[in-house]
Amino acid sequence: MTKVTIALFASGAGTNAEAILNYFKEDPAIDIGLIVTNKSDAGVIKVAERWKVEYAIINKQDLEDEELVMAVLEEYKTDFIVLAGWLLLMPSFLVKAFKGNSLNIHPALLPKFGGKGMYGHHVHSAVKTSGESESGITIHQVNEKYDEGSVVAQHKVAIDSTDSAEDIERKVRALELKFYAPEIKKFIQQKFK
Repeated sequence: MTKVTIALFASGAGTNAEAILNYFKEDPAIDIGLIVTNKSDAGVIKVAERWKVEYAIINKQDLEDEELVMAVLEEYKTDFIVLAGWLLLMPSFLVKAFKGNSLNIHPALLPKFGGKGMYGHHVHSAVKTSGESESGITIHQVNEKYDEGSVVAQHKVAIDSTDSAEDIERKVRALELKFYAPEIKKFIQQKFK
Protein backbone atom coordinates (compact mmCIF):
# COMPACT_ATOMS: atom_id res chain seq x y z
CA MET A 1 0.00 0.00 0.00
CA THR A 2 1.34 3.44 -0.89
CA LYS A 3 1.46 5.98 1.92
CA VAL A 4 -1.89 7.71 2.48
CA THR A 5 -2.00 11.22 3.93
CA ILE A 6 -5.05 12.20 5.95
CA ALA A 7 -6.39 15.68 6.69
CA LEU A 8 -8.37 15.67 9.94
CA PHE A 9 -11.23 18.18 10.08
CA ALA A 10 -12.33 19.10 13.63
CA SER A 11 -14.35 21.95 15.16
CA GLY A 12 -14.00 21.21 18.87
CA ALA A 13 -11.76 20.01 21.66
CA GLY A 14 -10.01 17.43 19.50
CA THR A 15 -10.48 14.26 21.60
CA ASN A 16 -11.23 12.16 18.52
CA ALA A 17 -8.40 13.82 16.61
CA GLU A 18 -6.00 13.02 19.45
CA ALA A 19 -7.10 9.37 19.55
CA ILE A 20 -6.59 9.13 15.78
CA LEU A 21 -3.14 10.76 15.97
CA ASN A 22 -2.16 8.37 18.73
CA TYR A 23 -3.42 5.34 16.80
CA PHE A 24 -1.52 6.21 13.61
CA LYS A 25 1.66 7.62 15.22
CA GLU A 26 3.84 4.66 14.17
CA ASP A 27 1.87 3.54 11.13
CA PRO A 28 4.20 3.36 8.11
CA ALA A 29 1.33 3.54 5.61
CA ILE A 30 -0.94 6.27 7.04
CA ASP A 31 0.14 9.78 7.95
CA ILE A 32 -1.86 12.63 9.49
CA GLY A 33 -0.54 15.51 7.41
CA LEU A 34 -2.87 18.31 8.42
CA ILE A 35 -5.57 19.32 10.89
CA VAL A 36 -8.23 21.70 9.59
CA THR A 37 -10.48 23.61 11.98
CA ASN A 38 -13.09 26.30 11.37
CA LYS A 39 -12.56 27.99 14.75
CA SER A 40 -9.48 29.96 15.77
CA ASP A 41 -10.11 29.05 19.44
CA ALA A 42 -10.81 25.33 18.92
CA GLY A 43 -9.12 23.00 21.40
CA VAL A 44 -7.95 20.84 18.48
CA ILE A 45 -5.31 23.52 17.72
CA LYS A 46 -3.57 22.66 21.03
CA VAL A 47 -3.75 18.99 20.00
CA ALA A 48 -2.10 19.85 16.67
CA GLU A 49 0.65 21.82 18.43
CA ARG A 50 1.26 19.04 20.95
CA TRP A 51 1.60 16.46 18.16
CA LYS A 52 3.59 18.87 15.94
CA VAL A 53 1.04 18.50 13.13
CA GLU A 54 0.44 21.45 10.82
CA TYR A 55 -2.98 23.03 11.10
CA ALA A 56 -5.08 25.41 9.01
CA ILE A 57 -7.98 27.57 10.14
CA ILE A 58 -10.64 27.62 7.42
CA ASN A 59 -13.73 29.44 8.62
CA LYS A 60 -17.25 28.91 7.29
CA GLN A 61 -16.89 31.64 4.65
CA ASP A 62 -13.48 30.41 3.44
CA LEU A 63 -14.79 26.85 3.24
CA GLU A 64 -16.83 27.92 0.19
CA ASP A 65 -13.65 29.14 -1.58
CA GLU A 66 -12.77 26.12 -3.70
CA GLU A 67 -9.41 27.47 -4.87
CA LEU A 68 -8.25 28.26 -1.34
CA VAL A 69 -9.42 24.98 0.24
CA MET A 70 -8.06 22.78 -2.54
CA ALA A 71 -4.72 24.65 -2.49
CA VAL A 72 -4.35 23.99 1.26
CA LEU A 73 -5.19 20.29 0.87
CA GLU A 74 -2.86 19.91 -2.13
CA GLU A 75 -0.03 21.65 -0.27
CA TYR A 76 -0.20 18.89 2.37
CA LYS A 77 -0.66 16.14 -0.27
CA THR A 78 -4.03 15.11 1.17
CA ASP A 79 -5.36 11.76 -0.09
CA PHE A 80 -8.14 11.28 2.43
CA ILE A 81 -10.35 13.41 4.70
CA VAL A 82 -11.52 12.34 8.15
CA LEU A 83 -14.14 14.41 9.96
CA ALA A 84 -13.62 14.18 13.72
CA GLY A 85 -16.13 16.46 15.38
CA TRP A 86 -16.48 18.75 12.35
CA LEU A 87 -19.80 20.60 12.50
CA LEU A 88 -20.04 22.31 9.10
CA LEU A 89 -21.58 20.78 6.00
CA MET A 90 -18.89 19.87 3.49
CA PRO A 91 -19.15 21.94 0.29
CA SER A 92 -20.03 19.91 -2.79
CA PHE A 93 -16.68 20.59 -4.53
CA LEU A 94 -14.90 18.94 -1.59
CA VAL A 95 -17.31 16.00 -1.51
CA LYS A 96 -16.70 15.47 -5.25
CA ALA A 97 -12.91 15.84 -4.99
CA PHE A 98 -12.75 13.27 -2.17
CA LYS A 99 -15.66 11.05 -3.19
CA GLY A 100 -15.12 7.67 -1.55
CA ASN A 101 -12.08 9.12 0.25
CA SER A 102 -13.72 10.79 3.24
CA LEU A 103 -15.26 9.49 6.44
CA ASN A 104 -17.29 10.99 9.26
CA ILE A 105 -18.40 9.69 12.64
CA HIS A 106 -21.84 10.30 14.13
CA PRO A 107 -22.61 9.69 17.83
CA ALA A 108 -25.80 7.66 17.24
CA LEU A 109 -27.03 4.73 15.19
CA LEU A 110 -28.01 6.31 11.88
CA PRO A 111 -30.45 6.75 10.23
CA LYS A 112 -31.94 7.63 13.64
CA PHE A 113 -30.90 10.90 15.30
CA GLY A 114 -29.06 12.37 12.32
CA GLY A 115 -29.35 15.55 10.28
CA LYS A 116 -28.81 19.26 10.76
CA GLY A 117 -28.42 20.30 14.38
CA MET A 118 -27.94 16.71 15.55
CA TYR A 119 -24.51 16.78 17.15
CA GLY A 120 -23.03 16.39 20.62
CA HIS A 121 -25.47 16.68 23.51
CA HIS A 122 -28.40 17.31 21.12
CA VAL A 123 -28.06 13.73 19.89
CA HIS A 124 -27.71 12.16 23.33
CA SER A 125 -30.67 14.15 24.72
CA ALA A 126 -32.82 13.00 21.79
CA VAL A 127 -31.75 9.38 22.33
CA LYS A 128 -32.61 9.68 26.06
CA THR A 129 -35.99 11.31 25.36
CA SER A 130 -36.92 8.60 22.86
CA GLY A 131 -36.36 5.83 25.40
CA GLU A 132 -34.00 3.84 23.15
CA SER A 133 -32.41 0.74 24.69
CA GLU A 134 -29.18 1.19 22.72
CA SER A 135 -27.11 3.84 21.05
CA GLY A 136 -23.66 3.87 19.52
CA ILE A 137 -21.60 5.27 16.69
CA THR A 138 -21.98 5.29 12.94
CA ILE A 139 -18.96 5.70 10.69
CA HIS A 140 -20.08 6.76 7.23
CA GLN A 141 -18.85 8.22 3.98
CA VAL A 142 -19.33 11.93 3.44
CA ASN A 143 -21.81 13.35 0.96
CA GLU A 144 -23.58 16.69 0.45
CA LYS A 145 -26.10 16.10 3.25
CA TYR A 146 -25.69 15.78 7.00
CA ASP A 147 -25.29 12.15 8.09
CA GLU A 148 -26.61 10.59 4.88
CA GLY A 149 -23.47 9.07 3.34
CA SER A 150 -23.28 5.29 3.06
CA VAL A 151 -22.62 3.53 6.36
CA VAL A 152 -19.21 1.87 6.74
CA ALA A 153 -19.55 0.55 10.31
CA GLN A 154 -21.69 0.79 13.43
CA HIS A 155 -20.81 -0.09 17.02
CA LYS A 156 -23.53 -0.33 19.67
CA VAL A 157 -23.80 0.10 23.41
CA ALA A 158 -26.71 -0.74 25.73
CA ILE A 159 -28.52 2.10 27.48
CA ASP A 160 -30.14 1.68 30.89
CA SER A 161 -33.41 3.47 31.58
CA THR A 162 -31.64 5.23 34.46
CA ASP A 163 -28.88 6.64 32.16
CA SER A 164 -28.88 10.41 31.76
CA ALA A 165 -27.99 12.08 28.46
CA GLU A 166 -24.51 12.61 29.97
CA ASP A 167 -24.21 8.89 30.77
CA ILE A 168 -25.17 8.05 27.18
CA GLU A 169 -22.61 10.56 25.92
CA ARG A 170 -19.86 8.93 28.04
CA LYS A 171 -20.73 5.47 26.72
CA VAL A 172 -20.80 6.64 23.11
CA ARG A 173 -17.58 8.64 23.50
CA ALA A 174 -15.81 5.47 24.70
CA LEU A 175 -16.90 3.73 21.48
CA GLU A 176 -15.66 6.66 19.38
CA LEU A 177 -12.22 6.62 20.96
CA LYS A 178 -11.96 2.83 20.69
CA PHE A 179 -13.31 2.16 17.20
CA TYR A 180 -12.99 5.21 14.92
CA ALA A 181 -9.27 4.97 14.16
CA PRO A 182 -9.27 1.18 13.51
CA GLU A 183 -12.29 1.57 11.20
CA ILE A 184 -10.49 4.37 9.32
CA LYS A 185 -7.48 2.10 8.88
CA LYS A 186 -9.59 -0.83 7.68
CA PHE A 187 -11.43 1.39 5.18
CA ILE A 188 -8.20 2.92 3.83
CA GLN A 189 -6.49 -0.47 3.53
CA GLN A 190 -9.38 -1.82 1.45
CA LYS A 191 -9.49 1.32 -0.65
CA PHE A 192 -5.76 1.78 -1.34
CA LYS A 193 -4.64 -1.86 -1.61
